[in-house]
Amino acid sequence: MRPQSPTGVPRVDMSKPNAARMYDYHLGGAHNFEPDRMLAAQVEQVAPWVKDVARINRAWLHRVVDFLMSQGIRQFLDLGSGIPTVGNVHEIAQRVDPGARVAYVDYEPVAVHHSFELLKDNENAAIAWADIRDTRAVLEHAEVARLIDFSQPVGLLIVGLLLFVDDDADPAGLVSGYRSACPPGSYLAISTMSQDDADPRTREELAGLLSLYEGADERITPRTKETIESWFAGTELIEPGLTLLDEWRPDREASTSPARTLGYGGVGRVLGSRDEH
Repeated sequence: MRPQSPTGVPRVDMSKPNAARMYDYHLGGAHNFEPDRMLAAQVEQVAPWVKDVARINRAWLHRVVDFLMSQGIRQFLDLGSGIPTVGNVHEIAQRVDPGARVAYVDYEPVAVHHSFELLKDNENAAIAWADIRDTRAVLEHAEVARLIDFSQPVGLLIVGLLLFVDDDADPAGLVSGYRSACPPGSYLAISTMSQDDADPRTREELAGLLSLYEGADERITPRTKETIESWFAGTELIEPGLTLLDEWRPDREASTSPARTLGYGGVGRVLGSRDEH
């Protein structure tokens, strides 16, 4: 069964910059508009390493999906998947096993429209238009239900999303809600921004970046490593644990960009009741 066209998705507002489209721009994508590029250029002036943040995060995602495939995971729920760019989860997974299934979830209209166009002929991948803060709406979405069998292990991907989720939205509770829907043997992968390891100059540049995003009504919230690690409750962290993204099972020489100090990532195996005792 092919993906169903999403209905009710708002028209794209091209007049205001958008974080998802700026991320696409930083990755070299084409699904962005002049306001996105203008603000992205301003961000690059105060934080010249910002493109490296996007690329390091994307390379980490690639390694995570490869690892999960090696562990036998064949279905993925990708929350806040963003605009389709090179190295999508389904491309990585289906290169190994064409039958691997991927349910993407996003709320940004450009991400949803372009994802549908990309996936409309792929019966094993689809985009669900839903707000990830509404756990029930996501888990009960028709496309998620079609692709994900929650009686079998799931690869739950929360990549670069939680930096856009305010503390008021209870990110720990959101992670817990999604993790609880996944059976033992599933894997939870999280990456997000932190400045714990950043040097003073990089912290100052990051402050400028955050200020520019706030001016565009896009708030970014870096977290401490301790906070990020707490989101893995109910899982057993896979070696090497929660690390800087470049240090998680690296397959090439680490970046020398200051961006390498600005993000942590980890993968946890979801425990069963017996594992927890």
